[in-house]
Formats: sequence, C-alpha cells, structure tokens
Amino acid sequence: MKLVVVESPAKAKTINKYLGDDYLVLASFGHVRDLPPRDGSVRPDDDFAMEWQVEDRGKAKLSDIAKALRDADTLFLATDPDREGEAISWHICQALIERRALKPSQKVERVVFNEVTRSAVTEAFAHPRAINQELVDAYLARRALDYLVGFTLSPVLWRKLPGSRSAGRVQSVALRLICDREAEIEAFISREYWNVAVDFFTPKSEKFRAHLTHVAGKKLEKFSLPNQAAAEAAQQAITERKFAVTDKVEKQAKRNPYPPFITSTLQQDASRKLGFSASRTMKIAQGLYEGVSLGGETVGLITYMRTDGLSLSNDAIAGARSLIKSQFGDEYLPPAPRFYKSKQKNAQEAHEAIRPTDFHRTPDKMARLLDRDQARLYELIWKRAVACQMESAVLDQVTIDIFSPDRQVGLRATGSVVKFPGFLALYREANDEDAAEAETEGAAKSKGKTTASAKAAAASDDDAPGAERSGGDDQDRLLPPMAIGDALTTDKIHLKKSFTEPPPRFTEASLVKKLEELGIGRPSTYASIIDVLQNRNYVRLEARKFIPEDRGRVVTVFLTSYFARYVETDFTAKLEDELDDVSGGRLAWKECLRRFWKDFSAQVNEAKDLTITQVIDQLDEVLGPHFFPTRSDGSDSRVCPSCQDGRLGLKLGRTGGFIGCSRYPECRFVRSFAEEISSSHGDGKEDSLPPGTGIYPRVLGQDPKTSQDITLRKGPFGVYVQLGEAMGKEKPRRASLTPGMKESDLTLAVAITLLALPRDVGVHPESGEKIVAGVGRFGPYLKHGAKYVSLPKGEDVLTIGMNRAVDILAAAKEKAASGGGRFTRKPERVMGAHPADQAEIGLFAGQYGPYLQWNAVRVTIPKTVAVEQLTLEQAIALLATKQPAGAKAPKPAAAVKAKAATKPAKAKAPAKAKAPAKAKKAKGA
Repeated sequence: MKLVVVESPAKAKTINKYLGDDYLVLASFGHVRDLPPRDGSVRPDDDFAMEWQVEDRGKAKLSDIAKALRDADTLFLATDPDREGEAISWHICQALIERRALKPSQKVERVVFNEVTRSAVTEAFAHPRAINQELVDAYLARRALDYLVGFTLSPVLWRKLPGSRSAGRVQSVALRLICDREAEIEAFISREYWNVAVDFFTPKSEKFRAHLTHVAGKKLEKFSLPNQAAAEAAQQAITERKFAVTDKVEKQAKRNPYPPFITSTLQQDASRKLGFSASRTMKIAQGLYEGVSLGGETVGLITYMRTDGLSLSNDAIAGARSLIKSQFGDEYLPPAPRFYKSKQKNAQEAHEAIRPTDFHRTPDKMARLLDRDQARLYELIWKRAVACQMESAVLDQVTIDIFSPDRQVGLRATGSVVKFPGFLALYREANDEDAAEAETEGAAKSKGKTTASAKAAAASDDDAPGAERSGGDDQDRLLPPMAIGDALTTDKIHLKKSFTEPPPRFTEASLVKKLEELGIGRPSTYASIIDVLQNRNYVRLEARKFIPEDRGRVVTVFLTSYFARYVETDFTAKLEDELDDVSGGRLAWKECLRRFWKDFSAQVNEAKDLTITQVIDQLDEVLGPHFFPTRSDGSDSRVCPSCQDGRLGLKLGRTGGFIGCSRYPECRFVRSFAEEISSSHGDGKEDSLPPGTGIYPRVLGQDPKTSQDITLRKGPFGVYVQLGEAMGKEKPRRASLTPGMKESDLTLAVAITLLALPRDVGVHPESGEKIVAGVGRFGPYLKHGAKYVSLPKGEDVLTIGMNRAVDILAAAKEKAASGGGRFTRKPERVMGAHPADQAEIGLFAGQYGPYLQWNAVRVTIPKTVAVEQLTLEQAIALLATKQPAGAKAPKPAAAVKAKAATKPAKAKAPAKAKAPAKAKKAKGA
C-alpha cells in the first residue's frame, strides 16, 4: 500500500478516487506543528535552534498518519505546491522520524500538482521528487524572523506603550503605510483652481466640447486660473473672438490584454468589482480549487490560488485559444499565443497563474453548481484568463486644436472610439472608483457571455467600454468629422470651480498593490496581515477605505521613533530579497538571521532603557497637531476645559492611552483619543473614556438640574454612575449600569436617565395603580402595586413604555395562575403516587433527556428504558437508586410542599416507612 498525505480533507477524498484502492489518502489539516508561543522557541545564542511543538490536533493527525504508515511501503507528501506546502511536508516527515514511525526502508516522495483534476494528479504521481530543502530553509528563516520580531518587539510595546497589542515584520510596515497616508491627508491644504470648457458647432451643426488650453498667448497650467475673476476674464476673451480648427491629429492605439490573475491581482480585482475582502476572496478560491461534483466525480475548477507566477501551461493556452476561436471568431484570436513574465524579481515562475482547469466550463454552465459568491469569483477568473489570450483592442484617437485668429486663445478637444474591442469584449480591469458599485454588481450582470453574440453584446456589457459613453471622459467620446480650417460657432461656455484633493486613503486593493510594488511580504500573506490590523483595532474600514485608529497611530509613532529602520519599506523589501536568496540557494538561512539579529537585538536593548516619560514626550510632540488641532478662533486647544488652568497632554494608563490634564489628580479631566475637543458639552466636561482605560472616577458631565458632576466609578460590584460627592453622612445618588449596557455606550444623557431610576411608567388602566420601572438586586424590574416582575431579556428599563409594561404584567399574572414557574412546571405524564408519602411522581422532558421527579428527588431515565412503556413500579425502582435504603422520604419541593399542606393525614406516611428500617437494625444488632 502507498500512503498519501494532503492538507485538505476535501482534497483527500477526491484524490483517493483518482488513485484507486492501492493508495490511502489522509489529510493533515494544514501544519501539524509550529513554534510554541513563548520565549525561547527560537534561540539566537544557540545558533538559532528552533523548538517545535505538536498541538493536540496535530498529534491526532500524526498518530493517524503513523498508524497508516505501518502497512505502507511509500509515503507520498502531496501538500500544496507553494513554499508553505513544502514546509508542511518537511514538518510531517521530521515529526514521523522523531516518532520513529518512518522506517529506513520506506520511500518518501514529494508530489505537486497545480490543479485537482485526474490528469494533473496522475501526472504528478508519475514524476515525484524529493523535498526541496532550499524552500524549507527559506521557510525556516521567514518563520524565525517573524517569531523574533513578534516576541522581541511586542513585549517592548507592552511595557513602554500600554494598550498596544503586537508588532510584526510586515504588519507594522503595512500599518505605517496607512498612518503615513492619513498624515498626508491631514496635512494637505486644498487649493482652488478653475477650468473653462466651450461647446462648439461644426459647419454641419454637429456639437462637441473643447477645453481651454491657452489665454493671452500663454499655455495654461493647473493654477493659471486661480479664482472666479480669472475664469470670467478668460470667458470674456473667448466671447470676443471667433475660432477655427488649426490642427488635427489622428492615430490608432492598441490596448493589450491584462495578464492572468496571480494572488495579489485576484484580491485587488475581487475587492474592486465584487466587494470581497482579501481573506474572503482566498476562502472562496480555496473552495473552487478543491472542486465541485461533476458527473459523479469531484473536480477542481481553478488552479492553485496562492501563486505569483504568470505562466500558463501549453494545454491551458491551447484550451483558451480553442474556446476563443469557436465562441468569438478568428478575428479575436491573435496569430500566436501570448506569454507573460512577472516583473517581480522573486516570483515563483514555475507556478502557473490562476486559471480555470477547463476553459469550456463556462461561468453560465457552472453557475448552477456554485453559490452566488463562488459563481461571481469563478466568472472573474474565467474572464481574465480567457481575455489574456485574446486579440488587442484597437482604438481610433483624435486630437483637435482650436485657436482664435490672433492666437491669443486656444482650446483642445480629444476623443476616441473603440474600432475593434478585442479582449474588451469580455474583460476590463476595475479601478478604485469602480469599487463603490461592487456591492450591487452580480445578479444583473451578464454571466460570462461566450456565445457568438458576445461581439454584439460588448457594447452593453459592464466590462466593455462603449463607443460613446454619455457623461464619460472626453477620451471615451467620438468627435464629429472636422478638417483644418473649419470655422466653428461658439455655443455655451462652462466655468467649473475645482479644488485639489488629498491622496486617497488605501482600499484593500490599493494596499495590496502597494505592498506588492514595494516588495513587502508575500501575496499569500496579505489577507492575514489585513485581518490582523483590523483585529488589533489598529485600523478600521469605512466606506471600503482604511482609516488608522489612534491606537495604530501611537504604535506607528513609537516604532518610527525608536525602531525606524525596521518599519522602513526599503529595509523590509531588502529582507524579502534575502529570504528569496535563501529559497534560491544563494544565501544560507542562518546567515540571513545573523545579519538581522545583530543590529535588531542591539536596538531592542537600547529601547529597554526608555522611560515612560520619554515615550510620552515623543508621542506628544509628534501627535500633538493631530490630537490638539489649531482652533478657528485662535484659542489654545491644550487648555483644560474643566479647570481652565492645566494643559492637556497625552497620558498612558494601565491598558491604554488617553488625554488628561497636567494638574491630575487635583483635576480629573480626561477624554479618549477618539474624541474631538469640539464634542465637549457646554460646560466644558468631556464624554467618558472607552472601556479598559482603567481611569476612575471620570467626569461625564454636569447634571442640568443640580449642576453637580456626574462621574463614572468602579466599585466591588462593577461600574456605576454617581451624582455629586458624599457630604458628611449623606450618601450621593448612585446607579448601576443595566445588564448588557457597554461602558462605551454610556453618555451623559444615559447616565442622567440611570440616576432617575426608578421611574414612573404610568398608571395601570385596570387597577389604577402606578407602574414603576427600576433596577434591583436581581436586575431590571416592573413594580405594580406590591408585586414585582422581572423584565424579560431584551427589554430596556430606560425606555419601556406603558403598553409594553401592561403586556408583561398580564403575561406574568397568567403564568402564575396556570402554575408556571421554576418549581411548578407541569409534567409530561403523571406516573402515580409514591407509596412512601403518596406524593405525585412526574415524568418531565428535560434539557438532557426525560427524567422522573418525586418531591425534590430527580433521576434521569436511562436510554435503555422505553419512556412510552415506563410503569409506576419501574419509576419507583429508578427513584430508589437516588434514595438510600431506609432513608426518610425527601422534603417536598416548593410546589409539592404547598400541595402537601392540604393533606395532613398523608403527611404521616414517612413515619410508617421508617419502622421497618428500625426493626431491621435491631435484628442486625
């Protein structure tokens, strides 16, 4: 027998069918071991020795593999065809050797396949190879570097910057890119400028638009018309002159198709067109790679999705060209196949790009087998892969120059038309502006037009630019026929006021593109990096754009101040080059680590000597303009709004940063980073800090009735609000937060409402008694007369109204009348009376199965007993297993006790049952 190990259980099942009964295929479920998350897992002083730990899940999988290996003569390691897959194969092999489960006589082979199809798998098993040690070395270096950075730098952050979560080799650089872009946006000063456009009529009365390029004989720059007065002066100059065509340039341009998808470009386009996050894209692609059932056999629909190679196999190219010829026609098929080469220095060119495993599995055929998201992503991959082998698009471009006879005023009109759509008949790459429409795209969009009518449909397809697009750019408009010397008639003159705009915030797509351009990280890790930044609350996504949280800004300033080299993009990119040199066998992996560790460890040791005061001063200097922006009235934004004497500055608490007064503790004014100074109340007091700051008491604001401070405090039973301070023996008014209420949701208005509890809801329409809502020892309640009723879960004691209160009181009354309650629930069946006290034995349906109850004694009915056929005698016997021989009958439960009180004669039954027990004891004596 031959044993095969893959990563995914779905893939294991499929491959087992391909290989037959001589093979047993097991899944490792990814990595079986990793570095334990503690100090010492990588030991630089011991030549970077690494300690590996097998987790519980890995132990189980390795045990299964080792057990199956006893009867196998060959072990095939068929994990994924990337660097991570190579590492998993190496780990499995090493772990089996350490367990002595792998015998010297057993062969170990490595097989890789780029697609889960019968032909690809059988071809891979026909040509196995050894584990690539160079790729394993690159993995070891990368894993050690990530560990050393994370477990060395993160503790420094925790000690010097409370509230920080972690730092990472690539994560911190990505965070810096986002923070630096936000700083650019905040520092940007918008500048006004004007544009002038003119509508003209040709001699044949055909209308078109041209833009002003020259005034007073000088070419206009962007800010040549800085205000409305300048624009109106230009308008006057145009009005006073006649115009004619002075030059016409016609040229034909070709637009070549885009290369097939790699991991990063798939993530970018899926983000822009479909609105998918990077992690969501990879999860859906994983499912497409592992396959769907076709004709009783599971077949992968796309090739492996973690790749940075742009090549396509000869069979794939032939399949694409065959489909193009049959479905689009010869004019859409270039004379020779197209070959693409990556511009990335360290791309793994041996791996194919992402493509369909069979181009004739068109999106419309696959749609019925896939869910909506899978179908949309498959369509995107299919279109891009087919389009990359199609003919180039041909565009006719025209430029018209227009001048006045005195050459003082000039304008230009440009236009283009798609003469031959080529690949644009099927696919057009999206940009960030298209991302806004991504969420609504899909259902109404065409499903992979691959019929002969696709050429005609190109003009209406969302992916194909039309010959003339209303409202679009001039480059997409067809100009009317004109000749040099044609006199033009001026129609309308349009003045447009504009402002320069700051650089855009990063989207997921543009961040991935930037990281790739800079050579930072690997495409396969981008999704996890983005997830980490959001999970750590370093950044947030708003309108699909990344905005750094203040916590993320603080971490970035700390790292750029004290570890600048390690968050520089060029240093991180250079380190990636070294890691790729390791994978190429050009550099020893431990030498790579030595180079890094020497300077990095020295930098960490220097940072350990930093004082908190030094860190705060540095943060305050760099982030001061952000947290204390210049006010429009020129007043000092650092003046404490509470005491009017202290100065506001950045502070560090036990678990995070905040802004506080320099006169603390005399002045206890604080506010969170996220709050703006303009959000303060009229009395100058600020809202509360978010949870976890560890700062109590905190002023929330002033009570409008008493003008006393309302503070948030923490006592032995949790967080509460308080009105004023204790005056002698008089205790101030206090109120706990209601169940489920978050500290971050607590505003001054909510605090005032809490302190007003209990509150009058209204007068009951039937009884005429007052209904009161409040919070007691056991939670929120309603009080009606002398009766209390707990508020059901989900009801808000602060807002509950009269109608709802009456309904809740009525439901509670009805429940009580019907015997409802914890101790009075009705049995499914009454078995009869127990001979010990004649109390009822009930059969109940419980959470964990049926059970019997007699007074306070309960016993679960065994699964071997048929509940429907259970008799009274069997019930008594089961209850006896819970009741020691000769013991007294148990005290009745609350409900039974009340019932027993009405039957005094039967209350003596326990005494009768007691006598035999005494007799037995005497006999035994």
